[in-house]
Amino acid sequence: MVACAVPPATPVAPGGSPVAGSAPSVPVAEAQKLLGTLQVAVRGNLDGYDRDKTFPHWKTVSGSCNVREEVLKRAGENVEVDERCAPVSGSWHSTYDGETSRKASDVDVDHVVPLAHAWVSGAKSWDQAKREQFANDLTRPQLLVVTDNVNREKGDKAPEQWKPPLVSFWCTYATDWIVVKAGYGLSITVPEKTALSSMLDRCR
Repeated sequence: MVACAVPPATPVAPGGSPVAGSAPSVPVAEAQKLLGTLQVAVRGNLDGYDRDKTFPHWKTVSGSCNVREEVLKRAGENVEVDERCAPVSGSWHSTYDGETSRKASDVDVDHVVPLAHAWVSGAKSWDQAKREQFANDLTRPQLLVVTDNVNREKGDKAPEQWKPPLVSFWCTYATDWIVVKAGYGLSITVPEKTALSSMLDRCR
């Protein structure tokens, strides 16, 4: 195994956008404005959804590194990877619960807006290329390294059904969710909008 050091993560992702979880993606006033532009609609169903087939994810982005590995590198501290780009050491801070993990196997790369949730919020009508872009988006605040068991608790839930255990992160979580949904033209439900608005109150 040949390990190579990776520079410490920075709060800026490719394209100049902030890494999800480092800080609110946009000022709260802008997030509130974006929230008001989202279409309110009844949530659809999962008919036709297949996570791997409808949302191809973790595509290769550079050499042998895929999107998941790129996120682990940029979000971690003192990350070293092997010749296949798999992390072999480092530490990762989970903004969902405030925990720090020192093994990559103890964290997941979470889609802030879950793939199944995107499907029932409008992505069902997208073509495959757009769904692949959504599932591998390194520019918007959509991919976040979090503790694995917390990610499993979240599953495909929307903000009215699940919120990060760390209340201090609610402001950023709501802002990231809104930015992603606005960027892709996904709809929200009335309960979802109410939950997001309440979470934005934590920004003050």
